Amino acid sequence: MLALPLSALGRSLTSINIVGPSNAEPPPQPPSPAMYQLDIVLKKGNSLAIRDRTGTSDPYVKFKVAGKEVFRSKTIHKNLNPVWDERVSLLVETLKDPLYVKVFDYDFGLQDDFMGSAYLHLESLEHQRTLDVTLDLKDPQYPENNLGSLELAVTLSPKEGDVRDATMLLRRNWKRSSKYQSMRLSDVHRKAQLWRGIVSISLIEGRSLQPMDANGLSDPYVKFRMGHQKYKSKTISKTLNPQWREQFDFHMYDEQGGYVDITVWDKDAGKKDDFMGRCTINLSHLSKEHTHKLDLPLEEGEGVLVLLVTLTASAAVSISDLSVNMLDDPQERHQIMQRYSLWRSFNNLKDVGVVQVKVIRAEGLMAADVTGKSDPFCVVELSNDRLQTHTVYKNLNPEWNKVFTFNVKDIHSVLEVTVYDEDRDRSADFLGKVAIPLLNIQNGERKAYALKSKELTGPTKGVIFLEIDVIFNAVKAGLGTLIPIEQKYIEEEPRVSKQMLLQNFNRVRRCIMFLINTGCYINSCFEWDSPQRSICAFVLFVIVVWNFELYMIPLALLLPLAWNYILIASGKDTRQDVQAVEDLLEDEDEDFDKDDKDSERKGFMNKLYAIQDVCISVQNALDEVASYGERIKNTFNWTVPFLSWLAIVAFGGATIIIYFIPLRYIVLAWGVNKFTKKLRDPYIIDNNELLDFLSRVPSDVQVVQYRELKLDPNPSPNKKKKNNPG
Repeated sequence: MLALPLSALGRSLTSINIVGPSNAEPPPQPPSPAMYQLDIVLKKGNSLAIRDRTGTSDPYVKFKVAGKEVFRSKTIHKNLNPVWDERVSLLVETLKDPLYVKVFDYDFGLQDDFMGSAYLHLESLEHQRTLDVTLDLKDPQYPENNLGSLELAVTLSPKEGDVRDATMLLRRNWKRSSKYQSMRLSDVHRKAQLWRGIVSISLIEGRSLQPMDANGLSDPYVKFRMGHQKYKSKTISKTLNPQWREQFDFHMYDEQGGYVDITVWDKDAGKKDDFMGRCTINLSHLSKEHTHKLDLPLEEGEGVLVLLVTLTASAAVSISDLSVNMLDDPQERHQIMQRYSLWRSFNNLKDVGVVQVKVIRAEGLMAADVTGKSDPFCVVELSNDRLQTHTVYKNLNPEWNKVFTFNVKDIHSVLEVTVYDEDRDRSADFLGKVAIPLLNIQNGERKAYALKSKELTGPTKGVIFLEIDVIFNAVKAGLGTLIPIEQKYIEEEPRVSKQMLLQNFNRVRRCIMFLINTGCYINSCFEWDSPQRSICAFVLFVIVVWNFELYMIPLALLLPLAWNYILIASGKDTRQDVQAVEDLLEDEDEDFDKDDKDSERKGFMNKLYAIQDVCISVQNALDEVASYGERIKNTFNWTVPFLSWLAIVAFGGATIIIYFIPLRYIVLAWGVNKFTKKLRDPYIIDNNELLDFLSRVPSDVQVVQYRELKLDPNPSPNKKKKNNPG
């Protein structure tokens, strides 16, 4: 083996060894293509530096190109020889900027410790060939110290043709995007397509997995990763043959397919989760538009994972300029209206509709640079679809004039528009954000939205002008309400927050107090505190009990819906004032990560880390209980009229069915369906239609987040904001 040392940058004394055959020839100099794809496998680290008092470290790795962070690995706890085996594909425009690799020690609640860095010079890599690379980690301030090494496998591939036009939209590029020339709209949409297809993975079950706990069982969960996209399954407790039956969708950017990396873990509360095995799916071996059943044996472990994998054509997601957009073209608009007409309600149920977002401009943004200006760009997200504009430099009133088109798979999705300030030396700065439920959109209305803070609980400086159109099929949207909601990519691990725990506790307490007050009201009828009310209640009780039929239950649930609708129509809004919830969330904008960094505080945080999982579980349980209580209330309060009408249709249909069909037949049909479901489809994904319906109803916190702020008619530049944005 021959070690080829690469020169380091002037301020770094890092050495890099590329391991290859002894007869390797100098790489040829190909013509400069439009873009390069850099595929990296972060394998492992060797003899890394000790940063914790326990004699170990919790290392993770960051990759940077041209000062921008492009990748961060998972954290390996308490290990100086960590094994990551993580893959990442990067798109780079030039080979002059080296890949900057930094290693840190994760400290919960404190500033992470630096463990060394290295540079990988891309110009020295041979094209279309995988090279094993060893990076020697150094500290620029103490270059004589040996901080260990990292092992990588690197492949550099030129990208030709119009790949540049499409891939520039995927990543933060810091140049103005090129304008499309005059052409037919359908051609523009095809050229601006961001991904080649959708990879749908159904995680069915595991068989004969490795026991990791003292009781001879495990608590397995599965992690999926495809490029920057990540998913995590639920945990199945105490079993070696778990049944997950979950579905995940990935965007496929490479025509050849790419790889899906799968790892299985055993959940351990209060300590590091145990690795149980891994496997990989090579999508290039699978045919499109066909469902493949895969039995994948686990490497470095025991057992088999059973998956269903389907590759389908790409969704309608595109970006263009204002001069070229489909809904302004009468012929294209007519075709889309026909596509989502009621006559085609049962054709492709997953294709619910389309939304077009015109990002016009912003005004009065916050100055993020020392020059008193900002370099703003805008990111538009719908579920897992994410597009962005170009950057307008040194401007607090930028004009983008871009049109974004998304395919709607769930009409209850929320459109998120976020404005950032580009910063070349570090990650982009947050300037403001708005969240708009699709059902709240007024078609064709150009509207100014006041920007909010990161948590969407308070205002920040500036407004953004949007024009949004949504076209959807109401039948498909209604049916889609009863299927599981699409899970978002895993972006960060949940963290313990005292404020969040207190907030969720107060929300649960408000729901419980409502039940207690209702019980006191009913009890007052028995106590005859008000004779008139007690007499009415007694007469109603006798009549209902004497004439009770089962159909009266859904009929009774129709009454509060009808009563609240009448009050709202008459101008008496019975929905809760959002001020109470705003007061509950007023502290959420604080920075929860500011802790003292002395050793005593660090010792306390180390103890807190041991109970982190328990605290997160309690926090999430309180949030879930409070959210479902609030969602039930908001269903009857007409917070989302579409869902309330859907509830009326359901209750009305249930009333008619129960009235005309004997109960025994209904129960028999339900039982036969329940018992034969597994026989009819062994791989069906179980779901609860009622919970799926409630998951689309916003909680009180979401109502506040989605509420539009009133614009200040006379903004003062010296006015102090209560909340600190970002």
